[in-house]
Amino acid sequence: MFTSLDPGAIGISVPFEEALQLARDTGFEGLDLPLKDLLNRAQQTSVQEIKELFQQAQLRPGAWGLPVDFRGDEESYQRGLAQLPAYAELARALGSSRCSTWILPFSDTRDYQANMEFHASRLRPIAQILADHGQRFGLEFVGPKTMRNGHRYEFISTITGGLELGQQIGTGNTGLLLDSYHWFTSHGNVAEIQQLINQQIVYVHVNDAPAERAVDEQIDNERLLPGASGVIDIAGFMQALQSIGYDGPVVVEPFNAEHRALPYAERVKATRASLAKIWQQAGLNA
Repeated sequence: MFTSLDPGAIGISVPFEEALQLARDTGFEGLDLPLKDLLNRAQQTSVQEIKELFQQAQLRPGAWGLPVDFRGDEESYQRGLAQLPAYAELARALGSSRCSTWILPFSDTRDYQANMEFHASRLRPIAQILADHGQRFGLEFVGPKTMRNGHRYEFISTITGGLELGQQIGTGNTGLLLDSYHWFTSHGNVAEIQQLINQQIVYVHVNDAPAERAVDEQIDNERLLPGASGVIDIAGFMQALQSIGYDGPVVVEPFNAEHRALPYAERVKATRASLAKIWQQAGLNA
């Protein structure tokens, strides 16, 4: 596995060259792909130019976020579906094979089975397009109980549920976006991860949880840098990933106001330092 910077995950929006420089200067091994911007750039210049920029920065291409609105109306969904092959082909050309999205853990209109059928039917064509272009598809379950409170029907919020949806999709290239915060708030444990195989984990987010809240009181958009509080067993999490041979990007996604108040360069430096910290806590080779 390798460290990758996703600027958007830490609230940073900068041109591609600046993102490359921020990642390179702070010791990241990879940079996630702002694929919408890169598709426009490739059309104006070339794919080779983008590849050379990665090579010059000595960075690996990380993962990319699904650009299809599968939750909304049919027209928007079909429009996104029609555009997806171009994104997937660019990702493949740049050397990335990992796309991901998140799954809302509740519904006020569909019970669990109906929601499973809806998600499988909407995501199956997406997953097939991705498979046709050599891409894997990571599904992120959302763990916090507070996200489900007050809603009529609960939906996927655990590793088991995420894997179930992948099986229902049935294209053979799905797996998990495994986020340490969602794993913790779903009452997950290290043994669950150790029972997986590398192919079942497409992408990894790391972060920590505030110490003043119990597990079921955690709030999704209030997190800490990984290793900051020690509430989440990040050493066990990382060791379990290594034990199953996970070989993809590890990205910090803290949703933290104090962190986001830092200037961009300091924010990226603190993000990279948090990754060095958890690598050390887990006894892994940096």
